[in-house]
Amino acid sequence: MADRDCEHLLSRRQVLQAGFATIAAGAIGGPADALSRSQARGEEVQGVRPVDIHAHYFPEMFLNLIAEEGKRFNAACRRTEKEFFLETPVFSGGPISNSMIDVKQRVADMDQQGVAVQAISLTAPMANWGDAEFDNKLVQAWNNEASAAHKAYPTRLVSLLTLPMHHPDRAIDELNRASKLPGTRGVYMPTSINNQDLDDPVFEAIWARIANLDLPVFLHPVQTVGGERLKPFHFSNLLGNPFDTAIAACHLIFGGVLDRHPKLRVSLSHGGGALPIVIGRLDRGWQVHPEIRHMEQPPSAYLQRFTYDTIVHSKAIMEFVIKEVGAERVMIGSDYCYSMGYDRPIEFLEQIDLTSAQRRMILGGTAASVLKL
Repeated sequence: MADRDCEHLLSRRQVLQAGFATIAAGAIGGPADALSRSQARGEEVQGVRPVDIHAHYFPEMFLNLIAEEGKRFNAACRRTEKEFFLETPVFSGGPISNSMIDVKQRVADMDQQGVAVQAISLTAPMANWGDAEFDNKLVQAWNNEASAAHKAYPTRLVSLLTLPMHHPDRAIDELNRASKLPGTRGVYMPTSINNQDLDDPVFEAIWARIANLDLPVFLHPVQTVGGERLKPFHFSNLLGNPFDTAIAACHLIFGGVLDRHPKLRVSLSHGGGALPIVIGRLDRGWQVHPEIRHMEQPPSAYLQRFTYDTIVHSKAIMEFVIKEVGAERVMIGSDYCYSMGYDRPIEFLEQIDLTSAQRRMILGGTAASVLKL
């Protein structure tokens, strides 16, 4: 099929329906099945509605802006019948399934997964690579369209707004505007902003306003560490993502952001990345290096300041994270609909050794509280 530019209207296709139906048919009724047939359309599981905290969304209007106005920044968007490709100064990616755009297909996929609610968020390339006017236009397009998706499916979709972080005054204005949009329940934040870390003083007023608005923040890697060394073998994702999450969390801890804003609530993607694994080493550094002793508490004390998703792809690691931070701080995620995510996020949780109360918290109890559902 010949490529078509993204400025053309995207057709509504059932791109993943057959795939998910095959998975569901093979899973339902099997010994490892997490869902009964009555649960396969996002109904309650063990007394809670499952909430997916980690699910990405590209609105058509956002992609059209990249295709039409992004040219002056050497950005492009092209698509085929089933997928699209993005090229920007900070990110090149694809193929990405058109089900990222099709809200009707998304809800159908959620039904097959047994997910009742998705908290939808943007992802790379984000909107911090143009000039102030264009970045703001991209951000407003995404926030408006995400709210429109919520209005189309008010019981199924909520959104995590995005910000033009390189322009703090505009970011605060957009916080004030978009936080009032129907369905907005939090903020989606990259783990760094074009190589500026999140404890940089330029972002301090943004953190203060987020805390004042009582909005949870979901941190996700976009431009990861590693450079040329992580280009082969998909290492920028496989290794870069978990390392970058740990680095960002440590900047919030060691840089004093969490201390200055005690009410700030931050969720870490991919089970916190490398953070839970290296926390003992961080504590040792706090004990022996004077330049770290500005902190009154050891780094491990801050694990309770974060919440975490379940995208770790390992039973043993998931059980370790839960042991370290508590089940009440963990929420299901799918990374919809990337290949590194979960097709069946609830089914993954079924293999973890949990009490009924813990399972209910992870399935949706904690997310319902965090997102004020």
